[in-house]
Amino acid sequence: MPKSVQDTLKEIKKKKFHPVYVLHGDEPYFLDKISEQIEANALNEADKGFNQYILYGKDLSVPTLLSYAKRYPMMSERQLVLVKEAQGIAGLEQKEMQVQLEYYAKNPLQSTILVLCFKDSVDERKAWVKAFDQQGAVISSKKMYDNKIPDWVIEYCHEQGVKISPKAVQMLVENVGNDLKRLASEIDKIIINLRVDEEINAAVVEKFVGISKEYNYFEYQKALIQKDVVKANQIINFFASNPKDNPLAPIVLLLFNFFSKVLLAHTQSDKSEKGIASALGINPFFAKDYLASMRQYSLPKVLQIIHDIKQLELQAKGIEANSSTDAERLKELTFRILH
Repeated sequence: MPKSVQDTLKEIKKKKFHPVYVLHGDEPYFLDKISEQIEANALNEADKGFNQYILYGKDLSVPTLLSYAKRYPMMSERQLVLVKEAQGIAGLEQKEMQVQLEYYAKNPLQSTILVLCFKDSVDERKAWVKAFDQQGAVISSKKMYDNKIPDWVIEYCHEQGVKISPKAVQMLVENVGNDLKRLASEIDKIIINLRVDEEINAAVVEKFVGISKEYNYFEYQKALIQKDVVKANQIINFFASNPKDNPLAPIVLLLFNFFSKVLLAHTQSDKSEKGIASALGINPFFAKDYLASMRQYSLPKVLQIIHDIKQLELQAKGIEANSSTDAERLKELTFRILH
């Protein structure tokens, strides 16, 4: 049975290693974390020179890979063979090559730690993958749902020993996006600059993540919630004057995700803060934004807004496109939302 990311990391921390690993999936952050921890802990520094092989799939065939795996370590308890971008291994799709991998996995050299890191998902039904699972560990990492990202940010900060305010969480997620590696990097950058026992709050995020205090995605959404026409137009004019730092795609995604949740909130029988938070899978702190939006935007209006957002997205992709610029499209969409 495939192992979880957390269980695998705990094993590595205790220096318990399997002879074979397959790391795969569409969320690279967790897979990179596992491979980095294996690389850091499998061998001591003195043994790495002769017993650690960091390879790339494009440079390997299955027989060449297995020749590395079947070597014995030099003056060490074990050796590490870690293959990045394993999907590029020549012959990996051929049945006879898969049989060779399966045979090795069923009888792996116990002094070798063989780690195959894939940039995409592998078919866990294949015999060779099942063999890796039976004798070692197969870890799949799926892309995290957007509504789970805020909780992940809170948990990551907790693991680093710092507190973070709900508004700071929202600002990070909405301005950095759902790239966990980049989120972790931005949080690490903030932590380095924090004073002892200082909390990550909105002001700290603005300062160290490079978000404009007045003109950012968070304030744009807030202006739409409040139907503050002047403020919303000031912000989109700022976006238009700084297109490199404020591309259209993340703004469209932000709007679609937000109004999709407003639509879902409209359909709930329990419209209390607790009920909305539960239905949307969000921190109760954010529920008041959706309740405010429901008062400002009726269900038919929300449906029209979502339709307009999808139309803008198609235009931005060159489908049903006209001669308008991204700035003009966002300006028109903002007008249609607010009126």
